[in-house]
Amino acid sequence: METGGPLTWGWPHLYCAETSTREFVKKSATHPPVSRGGRFGKATAAVVSRFSESISFDWRLWRQDLVGSMVHATMLKRIGILKAAELREIVRGLDEIGREIGSGRFVWKPEFEDVHMNIEAELTRRVPAGAKLHTGRSRNDQVALDIRLWLRQELVEIAGRVGGLQRALVDLGERYREVLIPGYTHLQRAQPVYLAHHLLAYVEMLDRDGARLQDCFRRVNVCPLGSGALAGSTLPLDREFVARKLGFVDARGRPQLSQNSMDAVSDRDFAVEFGAVAALLAVHLSRLAEDLILWASSEFNFIRIDDAYTTGSSLMPQKRNPDVAELTRGKSARVIGNLVALLTLLKGLPMTYNRDLQEDKERLFDSVDTVRDCLELMAGMLAGTTVNEPVCESAAADPNLLATDLADYLVLKGVPFRAAHHAVGAAVTLAEKLGVALDGLSLADLQGINPQFDAAVSGVFDLKRAMARRRSVGSPGAGEVRRQLARWRRTLGLGGRSGR
Repeated sequence: METGGPLTWGWPHLYCAETSTREFVKKSATHPPVSRGGRFGKATAAVVSRFSESISFDWRLWRQDLVGSMVHATMLKRIGILKAAELREIVRGLDEIGREIGSGRFVWKPEFEDVHMNIEAELTRRVPAGAKLHTGRSRNDQVALDIRLWLRQELVEIAGRVGGLQRALVDLGERYREVLIPGYTHLQRAQPVYLAHHLLAYVEMLDRDGARLQDCFRRVNVCPLGSGALAGSTLPLDREFVARKLGFVDARGRPQLSQNSMDAVSDRDFAVEFGAVAALLAVHLSRLAEDLILWASSEFNFIRIDDAYTTGSSLMPQKRNPDVAELTRGKSARVIGNLVALLTLLKGLPMTYNRDLQEDKERLFDSVDTVRDCLELMAGMLAGTTVNEPVCESAAADPNLLATDLADYLVLKGVPFRAAHHAVGAAVTLAEKLGVALDGLSLADLQGINPQFDAAVSGVFDLKRAMARRRSVGSPGAGEVRRQLARWRRTLGLGGRSGR
């Protein structure tokens, strides 16, 4: 994904290891009432402050808030609001605060409500010029900026992990590219497929997820700063400068700016859009998890998940539970729920900013964290998964899996497909009645059903030949599966073939 280049002019140490979460928020039932300036005759009640604070979760936007403030201050100097010395003091003060946050020494104060006011209040305490920093901006456009900066970076990270899971799937398919398994419909054995073909189905799903992340990125990558509370500013703000410095540019380097100040501060479409992408991605992960759980069961016994990704039972010592896959399946519900919560949050809001929008962050943060972790864990689990080839071979050898091939055999002899389908159905019923496999019927038995059967019919049940006959694009034929594996290895940068 293109972000218009890194913030090479900025402060790289702000991207240090993440601090821990709520332990740095020094909550107190008796913290002092907050003064709200000249408009109000009373301070905010303590109970209201506790109810309305968001620093317990929006603290994680601190890097984005610092970088956005540094760029905003630089712009204010360009338009004559700040003197050069004041800009240096503000940047130095923000830089020091960033170091303290990164090392865990900064004390977040809930009486200042959110990440923006915590940082600004501390800056102003240290640097008198910090009182000028909020010139030409509101917390409304400030938080919109911070969320977009944060989500933009997370989209790149998640897209990278989607690619990592795709590579794990392709690698597993390559390692066992000759292994056949039954394909299922209605969870009933249907037709034979290569295991690699089954795994590549998820690679295709994830590819669509990656494309949706890319598309979402374009709409996240729009700079709202300069919109003010809802009506812009009378100051000559240089929004294009800010957008370029923060990387809000298109592939040609043109700044991407919000075009309506009211929309800019109230827009959370980009968060909902990500929520929808994340929900569908989580559904795909859940479906993959379900297949792996089934395959790892004693009833299937197709695969063995590495011990590092399984757990035992508190009572039954023989158990190897696929907890990572089960939790991935379960966590999809959270991500779907977060999407519904975001949509419900927005559905009745009038223009423009309303405090309800504070509730978007925990849902957004949770969806990002959940899908990112599930992608990483699923990729790691697949890397250590092994396939029980003899069991797969035995399951794929079921001659009933080639019943449709038997119908195609009659079609090639001029029998209409519906008649061929009926004839093979009768053959299956006869085999069950006689207690033999479908390929155990005699030629006389088959010809008694349809005279078009001849001695060549036995070749239909040669599994390798049956797979070789599947040559159309996207089919599970041997040649096509090899081609698709090679295509995905090139696409994902995996180099040469790693299979046996």
